[in-house]
Amino acid sequence: MEIIQNATMKDLALEVFKIEADSILKLKERINSNLEEALSVIMSSKGRVIVTGMGKSGLIGRKIAATLSSTGTPAYFLHPAESTHGDSGIITREDVVIAISNSGETTELLNLIPLIKRFEVPLIVFAGNKNSTLGKCSDIYFDISVEKEACPLGKAPTASTTATLAMGDALAVCLLKKRGFSTEDFLLYHPSGTLGKGILYVVKDLMLKDKNLLPIAHEDDTFIETVDLISKKKLGCALIVNSENKLTGLITDGDIRRILLRYPDVSILKNKTVMTKNPKTISAEDMASKALAFMEKYSITSLAVCDENNEPIGIIHIHDLLKAGVA
Repeated sequence: MEIIQNATMKDLALEVFKIEADSILKLKERINSNLEEALSVIMSSKGRVIVTGMGKSGLIGRKIAATLSSTGTPAYFLHPAESTHGDSGIITREDVVIAISNSGETTELLNLIPLIKRFEVPLIVFAGNKNSTLGKCSDIYFDISVEKEACPLGKAPTASTTATLAMGDALAVCLLKKRGFSTEDFLLYHPSGTLGKGILYVVKDLMLKDKNLLPIAHEDDTFIETVDLISKKKLGCALIVNSENKLTGLITDGDIRRILLRYPDVSILKNKTVMTKNPKTISAEDMASKALAFMEKYSITSLAVCDENNEPIGIIHIHDLLKAGVA
């Protein structure tokens, strides 16, 4: 956007509106078979939609993931920088990945490509260049390029992020329609019919508390036994307790990979040797929003819920918060 000489602030604001509105309207020309393909892939998936992106694209990705989750499509935002340090374990063969990058050359996203291709996970790309590395690796491509940004310097992502958000909203609304997502469903995800009521939840409302489903292992159990437990319970972690049933440690999917790399012979390992000691916990009476704040602060996806004696009584996962509209 050229800086208009002697322009008032209102003039500049109106120019921003025009540029961003035009960027959205041009998306109409780019909706073709890619939309139906994306809807088909997501609808047939048995897993979740994993949305990922760096910087401003990441912020837009978080919003898209949240919109998908609150309208009936389970979704999760994966920070691509964290993914190379174990968090990519959140991606399963049942999932679908939406990767967002205006340039299509974001290094952190490209680092995820080998895992995505190895697992044969469908890759939907929102990018501004189909001939980019990310664009060429995509299974389904959405063009979110813009002629110019609304920023007078042409640098700050403005029109491009607006276009990306609109494309994500369009995908979410179409999925809502295909799923037959009703007003009743919406009220279930947003108690009392008011968006944002989710902040009134306490942890015990959302946590997994069925003892038969909780992945609880003992300090003296073998590491191999605990890996099997984590696999069977499918929560991505195991709560480790001592002889008094007090929580003393945690082993996660990410820990498993690090342990396998560190120890040449894991068959002799006990949990107390390799577990993360004194893990973060939360009370069942705490606000669910506090659990979300903990997860964001420490870059974790689940928390052990303990009673006043530090005995584990549940687990709360980021997915539980997403489904309830807290995140």
